[in-house]
Amino acid sequence: MLTKSDSARIEAAIADAESKTSGEIFCVLARQVSRYREVPLLWAALAAFVVPPVLVIVFLKRLALASIFSSWTEDSARAMQELILRGLTTYAVVQLGVFLCVAIIIALPGIRRVMTPPALKRYRVRQAARRHFASAGARLSKDEPHILIFASFGDRKVELVAHANIHEIVGEGPWNEAIAAVTDAMSAGRPADGFIKAIETCGAALEKHFPPQAAPKNRLPNTILET
Repeated sequence: MLTKSDSARIEAAIADAESKTSGEIFCVLARQVSRYREVPLLWAALAAFVVPPVLVIVFLKRLALASIFSSWTEDSARAMQELILRGLTTYAVVQLGVFLCVAIIIALPGIRRVMTPPALKRYRVRQAARRHFASAGARLSKDEPHILIFASFGDRKVELVAHANIHEIVGEGPWNEAIAAVTDAMSAGRPADGFIKAIETCGAALEKHFPPQAAPKNRLPNTILET
């Protein structure tokens, strides 16, 4: 996802930003946070519930039209029973077939990525970001402000998680700008440029509200973590 040169540029940007503040900036770039294995099954179940009933409605309409112009006899009643039984059997077979076909098609990685609801992607990326933030925060005290810039390349989603002290003082403005920078850069195929812009934005906010109190401790690595 990133070249050695890209990683070095990001590391240098973090080091420069942290030299002007008491805060820490940590970056993670994930290839994809989830395989979304449930998505093909969800779409297949939806199709299996919707498609066969539509076919049944069409079939019943044609059957009703045919019965208007025919007289009922014992033979026709028996034929109707057989037709209904055959229809129910066909319904079950069609339902199973639709489920399997849709599940197999959407299981293909490219199609599954497109068919995964954006809300589900956003939720999974947010959960992954929070786990990384909690893991990184375990190394720091409650008074040490830190920011995580988390991006999922495959999901095209970005999350920025900030320490409570930072979030309360700074607000949403810089974070939204940083998220937009990474998102736009990933869409353009230049994730490193997006991270660097986001680091500069976050660094400026930290510098303004959390100036350096002493020599930087650098408790979190400056290298971007790729997963």
